[in-house]
Formats: sequence, structure tokens, C-alpha cells
Amino acid sequence: MIIEYHRPQTMDEALSLLARRMPVTMPMGGGTVLNRPSPDAIAVVDLQALQLDEIIQKGNLLQVGATVTLQGLLEAPGLPAALRQAIGHEASYNLRHAATVVGTVLAANGRSPLATALMALDVTLDCKSLASEDEQIGLGDLFPVRKERLRGRLVACLSLPLNARLGYEYVARSPADLPIVCAAVARWPSGRTRLALGGFGPAPLLALDGPESAGIEEAARNAYSQAGDEWASAEYRQEMAAMLAERCLSGLSSEE
Repeated sequence: MIIEYHRPQTMDEALSLLARRMPVTMPMGGGTVLNRPSPDAIAVVDLQALQLDEIIQKGNLLQVGATVTLQGLLEAPGLPAALRQAIGHEASYNLRHAATVVGTVLAANGRSPLATALMALDVTLDCKSLASEDEQIGLGDLFPVRKERLRGRLVACLSLPLNARLGYEYVARSPADLPIVCAAVARWPSGRTRLALGGFGPAPLLALDGPESAGIEEAARNAYSQAGDEWASAEYRQEMAAMLAERCLSGLSSEE
């Protein structure tokens, strides 16, 4: 339940509000998560007036502001086709026009196609607070401790690389459903390869990050060895994860 609403005009004002111990105060972009019914009493800091709605290319990085919507990112030029696919799989057309990229990712669980793709791409988040200097945090490092790490902080933007190619594959009960298993593979010109798996658990899982792609199928199987739930058995997810990882890698190799 939202008990206070603030719309600061400056970053310092927003950070001062977020730094309060009570009431619990959270940043709000599109509001698609915080506006859901909840028994918890919270204050919200609307970011709409802070001019964080830009997508800026700096060299090989694309910086995506905190209030850029999913649809805004999907329509950005130069985006990998697989990332567009993951965004489209994340949410319906109407929801994509309201939900922000940063808010969606920070609230994501393991079934999020977008969070899985961005983990594979090794995106970083630019975090601001009054108590410390600006901090760059990798998405994979943040997920296990996001509740504690983000308290009093504002993610102003995320940065994703444009020099990595991306593959995304999934299996679901229907094309409109979130995945039972999904795999995203990013590969850099140096040969560095990252495999992220989604469809299970509280957050996507990084299964491989190495100088080459050797052993990617085994890495996928090992990562999902305990990934059983009401949607699928661990054995099924292991086999699907290995198959999807190999399919992603084959697609990237065919583009070379």
C-alpha cells in the first residue's frame, strides 16, 4: 500500500527521500510493480521529472535511463534481434509502454526473459546514493543481494554492450507464456562467451562465463541439476537448457 507519493525535481531531492529509514521509500518509474496490491506500507519517489528517459550510445555501450520503457528500448536502433525478441517475450504491447526496463529487471524473478538476456550480456547498473560515490554493479552480482544492496540507492541507468552478439531461445507452454526454460548466449569478438539460463528460481542463473564456448552444454546441465518445480522436472530442464544453449551458439556461429 502506497502511503506517500513524492515527485522530486532534482536528483539530490530524490536521493534524500530514498535515504530515509522510515517509511520504507522506493523509486518508481512506470509503476507497474509498485502499484500492485501489497500489505506493505511504502512511500514512492516518482522519477518522471528527473530526465532519466534517454538512451545514449557511448562507444560500445548503450546507456538506458531509469525511466526508459520496455517499448522504448525495443525500438532503439542497433539493438540485437535476440534482445528485441526477449523484450517482446517479457510483456504484452500495452504493458511495454508503461513498464520501465530498470524497474522490470530489478523486480524480475528467474522466469524473466529480459533479465536472462541482460545477464548474458553482462550489463552493469549505475547506482547513486547520498551516502557513497556512484557505484557500478554487475547485474549478476546484484541479484542475490538486491534487496539489501539497493536500500537507499537509485539505479539511474543500465549499460549494455553493443559489441557482443546475442542468441535467445526458449520453451514454454504457449508462445504467450513465460518460459519454462530459456537460454541466452552472448559472445564477444575476443571469444568470451556467457550463458545465462532462465525459467526457474528467484533470478536467472549465470551458467558459463569464459574465454570460449567449450563445454557450454555440460555447463547448462550442471546449472539446472536441481531446477525442479511444479512446472517441470530438473531432468527436463537440464536437457532443454543444454539443447537451447547449443541452439543459441549455433545461431551465433552461423552469423560469423
